[in-house]
Amino acid sequence: MAGRKRKTFALTRTETPAQAVNTHEPRSDLKISPAKLKRAIGCDNGGTSAETERSQYFCSNNNSQRRLGGDFFNQCCIRLAKALLGKVLSRRCADGTELRGRIVETEAYLGGEDKASHSAGGKRTERNTAMFMKPGTIYVYPIYGIYLCMNVSSEGEGAAVLLRSLEPLQGQPLMRQLRTARRREGARQLKDKELCNGPSKLCQALDIPRCFDRRNLASDPEVWLEHDANANPPGAHEIVSAPRIGIESHGEWAKKPLRFYLRGHPCVSVVNKEAERLNKQQNDTLLFLKLTG
Repeated sequence: MAGRKRKTFALTRTETPAQAVNTHEPRSDLKISPAKLKRAIGCDNGGTSAETERSQYFCSNNNSQRRLGGDFFNQCCIRLAKALLGKVLSRRCADGTELRGRIVETEAYLGGEDKASHSAGGKRTERNTAMFMKPGTIYVYPIYGIYLCMNVSSEGEGAAVLLRSLEPLQGQPLMRQLRTARRREGARQLKDKELCNGPSKLCQALDIPRCFDRRNLASDPEVWLEHDANANPPGAHEIVSAPRIGIESHGEWAKKPLRFYLRGHPCVSVVNKEAERLNKQQNDTLLFLKLTG
């Protein structure tokens, strides 16, 4: 990401989430200026509300029934990282527009003993406070000075799960606008599978601002997690365990298989063929022992 200057601007106000969203999308092959996008999501006084974009995939009347409560998050970090796969991250904008994506990749950060964790050694700072709050607390932190990553606290002192990739389900045109506004001028049009296939990409696509830090997914009105009523939870054989990304300097912890993703899913950020091979061998062995035991 270094070596090339990019124009950056705030997608939301410092203290409030995105305001009115313009869901009458322009042609996807046209470049959207930062000023126009800023007006579209209501970041200036001239922003006006438009019709709310809805999806037949979800029925808004059933949100409360599908929403994941505090008990779901109150489990150990590794178990939560796996349980999050297949769940749906939902984001409601000020005008009622809802953006959704299915979680397909996560990373577990175990807290004190985990040398790659922001809370390694039990260290608490102003930045990582959310990691020590009750399970389900959102931890949003900046990387490279301009991008954001979203985590969810779990059971365990200073433990949290990084959300790495989503499969877009609802609101793709707006997601594309939000992503395009942060890319260099003249860049090719993004495919749907590229909208949320990375931790900072999903924060851009769902307009997750820094001020969401320390909110709780079990109770927040603007961002939450849902069960996916249209799909079964992934089985153990569908989940790949692989080393985490971008922590090569942390010795043995860089090799621990604490990244989890759905095998064969096109929205996974980085595929690890060796890990998939080893996981398949392990699953085949367990299945053989079960059948012959």
